Amino acid sequence: MKEVYATIDSLLEYAEKNLYLPKKNVDYARNGIFRLLGLDAYPGEKQETDVPDETPEKLLDALTAACVSAGLFEPQEAEYFRDGVMGELMLSPKDLQDVFDTKLEDFGSEAALKWFYGYCVKCDYVKKAVLDKNPRFNSHGLIITINKAKPEFRDPKKAVSGNSTKSGYPKCNICHENEGFAGRNKRTLRTIDITLGGEPWFWQYSPYGYFNQHGIAVNYRHTPMYIDSGTFTRLMDFVDQFPSYFIGCNAPLERIGGSVLAHDHYQGGGEILPMFKAGAVYSMRNGKYPEAQVEVVDWAGTVVRIVSKSRKDIEEIGESIRAKWVSYENRALGIIPEDEKGVHNAISPTVVRTKRGYEMSIILRSNITDEKYPDGIFHAHPEYHMIKKESIGLIEAQGLFILPGRLEAQLGEIETLIAKGKSLTKELGDFKLVYDEVKQRVGEKRELANVKTAMREELGSICDRILENTAVFKDKRQTVAFMNDLGFHV
Repeated sequence: MKEVYATIDSLLEYAEKNLYLPKKNVDYARNGIFRLLGLDAYPGEKQETDVPDETPEKLLDALTAACVSAGLFEPQEAEYFRDGVMGELMLSPKDLQDVFDTKLEDFGSEAALKWFYGYCVKCDYVKKAVLDKNPRFNSHGLIITINKAKPEFRDPKKAVSGNSTKSGYPKCNICHENEGFAGRNKRTLRTIDITLGGEPWFWQYSPYGYFNQHGIAVNYRHTPMYIDSGTFTRLMDFVDQFPSYFIGCNAPLERIGGSVLAHDHYQGGGEILPMFKAGAVYSMRNGKYPEAQVEVVDWAGTVVRIVSKSRKDIEEIGESIRAKWVSYENRALGIIPEDEKGVHNAISPTVVRTKRGYEMSIILRSNITDEKYPDGIFHAHPEYHMIKKESIGLIEAQGLFILPGRLEAQLGEIETLIAKGKSLTKELGDFKLVYDEVKQRVGEKRELANVKTAMREELGSICDRILENTAVFKDKRQTVAFMNDLGFHV
């Protein structure tokens, strides 16, 4: 038990240094941890240990090992107890909001958000140590990541329910009632109140974020995701408050939306994704909006970008595009807005502030299916499902691909087979396309390092082809024609 008490003492010291735990609260926090672990005694002899400055991972690992050894909990219960211990050491939601508001007033939004993100890392809600282990590289103008932290999400029906619990509390996994909820290991979750479109929303960071300072803005009301004219207003409100971040909204339909469609929310953060950096194939104007231009983006998906210093322009043009697209039909291209299976057309709008003003990118999406493509005509086609079968949501559509963790071992095995000149095994038969194309890329240079480089190029190429699959207009001139109908001309 000596190690248990020593590690608890080190965590208390860590919390004083990193989590704003006041000395007045140290005994109270210690007793809270004792209550959680079922301890009723304390030797009172503090052990001298090294206390980290960045994350508590090593201390929590030590506590887990000591508690399991002492029989306080089983290994499979570690996440529950680690979350509970850190929850005892943190600022309350109200106290954290007060600190954030003070930093916002004194230093500005960028500094306040940086502090809040750092706090979420230091309390172990954001699993940065885990995220840093995910492979990440650039290829074909895209960012490719392999997500080893979360299981593959293959059931779009779960997105509609928001992964709700049987008890009905909280209603879904992003409701505000999750803050501090032990039933989902959310005792370390903290949120910041914001106002969007005159309504109460809140901001929180993703524990397994896909990019720098990845977070979500969530409606306090548990209401299904939707996009209307008010969406554009709320997105603009967000970047006016937090101009160092981008913010975007998933298409509110399964297969082309995110993993939680049951609760209205947006995604954003502090990284410029590849789509924002893409140039324009065509630039178009409309005399009604002299300060604005609409660009047909040089991107594998179908994207138009509205650029203006006027919020009003952005909101009105965005709404006109949305209204036209949701009823747009072109059967020759396989685009049917609605049938007996439901609505199929939707948009994914994303906005960022730059030197040019506001830049809102609107991605045209369709989730329609047919017999040949039961997972979606404008979804990753079956030949690429071994790489990516999950929904192509907002983040992938902007050029950051989150690939399933299983690929690390599977692709590693394929690399070894190619380097050794061996045939593809039966177990990896689904990867024949990858195997053949990587072999062609390396030619006779089969050293393992060359094969690994070729594999990264192959993944980028496949992800680029998947984006092309999602494009509703395969020819940029078709996008121009779509905008011509709204009064915009090259």
